[in-house]
Amino acid sequence: MSVLTRDEAQTRARLLDVHRYSIELDLTTGDETFDSRTVIRFSARTDATTFVELKPAELRAATLDGMPLDPASLDGNRLPLENLTAGEHELRVEAAMRYSRTGEGMHRFTDPTDGETYVYTQLFLDDVQRVYAAFDQPDLKSVFELTVTAPDGWTVLANGITERLDDGRWQAAPTPLISTYLVAVAAGPWHSVRTEHRGLPFGLHCRRSLAPYLDPDADELFEITRQCFDRYHEKFEEPYPFDSYDQAFVPEFNAGAMENPGLVTFRDEFVYRSAVTDTERQTRAMVVAHEMAHMWFGDLVTLRWWDDIWLNESFAEYMGYQTLTEATRFTDTWTDFGVARKAWGYDADQRPSTHPVAPENVDDTASALLNFDGISYAKGASALRQLVAWLGEKDFLAGINTHFARHRFANAGLADFIDSLASATERDVHAWADAWLRTTGVDTLRPVVTRADEGTYALQIEHTGSRPHRVAVGLYDQDVADESRHLVLRRRLDLDVPQTGSHPLGKRPALLVINDGDLTYAKIRFDAESFETVRANLCGLPDPLTRAVVWNALRDSVRDGELAPTAYLETARAHLPHETDLALVQGVLAFATAQVAGRYIAPEGRPAALATLSSLCRDLIRRTEDGDNPGLRLIAVRHFIDVAAQPDTIAAWLADGTVPGGPELDPELRWRVLARLAVLGAVDEAEIATELDRDLSATGQEGAARCRAALPDEAGKAKAWEAMFGSDDLSNYLFTATAQGFWQPEQADLVGPYVARYYEDAVAVSARRGPAIADAAGRSAFPVHAVDAETLRLGEACLRDADLLPALRRKLVDQLDDLRRALRVREAVRPR
Repeated sequence: MSVLTRDEAQTRARLLDVHRYSIELDLTTGDETFDSRTVIRFSARTDATTFVELKPAELRAATLDGMPLDPASLDGNRLPLENLTAGEHELRVEAAMRYSRTGEGMHRFTDPTDGETYVYTQLFLDDVQRVYAAFDQPDLKSVFELTVTAPDGWTVLANGITERLDDGRWQAAPTPLISTYLVAVAAGPWHSVRTEHRGLPFGLHCRRSLAPYLDPDADELFEITRQCFDRYHEKFEEPYPFDSYDQAFVPEFNAGAMENPGLVTFRDEFVYRSAVTDTERQTRAMVVAHEMAHMWFGDLVTLRWWDDIWLNESFAEYMGYQTLTEATRFTDTWTDFGVARKAWGYDADQRPSTHPVAPENVDDTASALLNFDGISYAKGASALRQLVAWLGEKDFLAGINTHFARHRFANAGLADFIDSLASATERDVHAWADAWLRTTGVDTLRPVVTRADEGTYALQIEHTGSRPHRVAVGLYDQDVADESRHLVLRRRLDLDVPQTGSHPLGKRPALLVINDGDLTYAKIRFDAESFETVRANLCGLPDPLTRAVVWNALRDSVRDGELAPTAYLETARAHLPHETDLALVQGVLAFATAQVAGRYIAPEGRPAALATLSSLCRDLIRRTEDGDNPGLRLIAVRHFIDVAAQPDTIAAWLADGTVPGGPELDPELRWRVLARLAVLGAVDEAEIATELDRDLSATGQEGAARCRAALPDEAGKAKAWEAMFGSDDLSNYLFTATAQGFWQPEQADLVGPYVARYYEDAVAVSARRGPAIADAAGRSAFPVHAVDAETLRLGEACLRDADLLPALRRKLVDQLDDLRRALRVREAVRPR
């Protein structure tokens, strides 16, 4: 299959105007394929030859202006349109298209709970071609008319309001001008909850088997939707541009959500079958806010080419967090962003695969797909947050509204956006864009405290990097009226970096925190005295966002080999039992478990690390015995299960169906316990089968696959490996679940022979099954526990010698860089 290059897209955009697509889909033709009929009305500006894209199971017929085209002329995914003349044209294409089991194109899923079948589209970035014939590039916008024939009892959802016709077909209202990748269909026996807001129909949809879990949350989801909708209308002069707003929670979805106009699709793990923390509810609400922001950033005004994906994702990320903070009960969203999302950006930006927020070298669609990472989302959102701090929100919003007015229902690039901002301010936003959006890497800011006059001190900020920063510096002192660890904010300094001269401090503070408030994107460090205060008093900082900045600094110091991993664990052990912010507890425990205990500490130190984490979680469980903080207790119970070195306690919980004092073990906790017991060799296949009989849901199937792959048994490991790499039967979710269970640090000797096999088999399965499985093979199936020179050598040889799918190559580049980092961290703390 040929990927579309930027040069080809620009050539075709100069040639064509696309007016209307009429698409008919028939979903009643069997389990493997569906019928797709497309009529494209377009005009050519000059005489030329071009092509249309599609990836059919069978191309049955095609005509151009009534003249038949030879189906055999389809070359990969390109059907040539030769000898076009200037003027109007009509292309008709009839094909059978394959359903997907990997979340690409038209994904088909049968619910194991009740046997009901659902299909939905995911057409980003170039998977349009798996569903209908298209001039598949974002700057050839068109009106779309869609008709779907579906089985009796199904409901069809689409970008516009749908109507069931007398002959059993469903017809969607024509769309405004949108890009090909934004067309959406979701069909099946949906359970739907509907309401109306400001004259528009709103809907929530999920599988029937999830109805008991969606219904209790429907009021919360609608409230968040209404609050964000209203707040965006206060910010944006352009009203919501579509005729309805449906949110469908769909199975086996590869992303968190997709911003299809009028029909946002979400992974249906957001319909909670088990207990969740308020931070997890906040995350779901943020995704709702993020996707709604896309209705303007991405759908109304769409990027011209994929080098400007940040115009979609960075803006939706920033607006999602900011709007949630302003309009809903979730007022501390930036803390979660700081400890979770921002770390994703920092990590991505320090790898060889880093790229600018707004890159200039996205030459084709395969390259573009690799840039949906922590840079396009988290770093870009951080850059925009810094822009707002520097520019002011009033001018920022004025520039955005100018941008919408200039480019509504059209396309725009970086230069267009910067010009819109420049129209609203006298500041040099072009220079800002060059410094922030065209560069790579993470700046580092270090405080240098010097003695000035008698008893007074001055501050300079040592700046490694090239970007200008507007930062707050928090000066904290110990609370002399309190013998506890509490710290008191003396004042905050607003400084520009690079700095001219030094800034007077007065008496020396106990702690200096650069980037207090987390308004810029940079790694920070501490002076020696401040670091000692952090070690002793971190939990005494009054603001959770400040604590997030400090925890991120400690995390970065570990990753850079400047702080021993054991010191991080000791700090967590000392301060996390006193932490009140759930996002911080979750973020610190996740890093401590997966990275510190899982990779940065050598195998001989892992038992002690797990014991420290187990003790920490016990403290949190004891602290929450009164039931006042069920979210914190749930986090502690989850992590206690994950780090259990002995089976007795968690096996007793499973047998009793509850943790003493709560919570009761719901399906998520039961599968979590069973997975850890499988790793420890404390359950067998019969017990996994019994649990699956208890929970026949899709997540139950995934839980069973994870547990079976985790059993310390040679035959079981061989069977799991064959399922992942030898056959193509696993869906994207079952592949990932099996991979998650397979590699376990406690089973290094047992799985050792598979490390060398991994590279060859990952290359082969990726070539057969495509980008979604390639991503899963590189992300979830990589042997992350094998931190040694041989794993690195084998991986480097694979990158050098193998013909890799781009999605797998990118994942391996990142995994191997993380492996090198882990080796450096171990070397840095090795006794000399």
